[in-house]
Amino acid sequence: MSITCVIRYAIDPCKLAAFGTYARNWGQAIPRCGADLVGYFAPHEGSSTVAYGIYHVENLAAYETYRERLASDPLGRENYRFAQAERFLRREDRLFLRLVSTPHAQPGQHPEPTP
Repeated sequence: MSITCVIRYAIDPCKLAAFGTYARNWGQAIPRCGADLVGYFAPHEGSSTVAYGIYHVENLAAYETYRERLASDPLGRENYRFAQAERFLRREDRLFLRLVSTPHAQPGQHPEPTP
C-alpha cells in the first residue's frame, strides 16, 4: 500500500517565480531521494496564494527514510536555504492520504477505517 503526501503551501503571490524555482529544484531532488513525485502545482486561476506539492511513498517508514535522504541531498539542502532566504513560503501543511476510490483501488486492498 502506498500513501500520498499532499503539501499545501500558502505562498507570497508576488514571489511566484521564486516558488517556480523551488518547485523545479524539488523536481530533481525528490525522485532522487526516493519518493514518486506527482508534481508541484502553482496558482493559475482563482486563489493566488495556494500551491501544492504531491508525491507518493510506500509507507511512513519509507517517508522517514526519504526525508533523511532529502535533508542530506546537496540540492535539497540548498532548496531549503533558498526558501528561507527568499521568504516566499508563508505556511506549509502536510497531509498523508491513501487511495480508497474504485475502480482505482482493488477491493480488499485497503481496509476500511474503524470508527
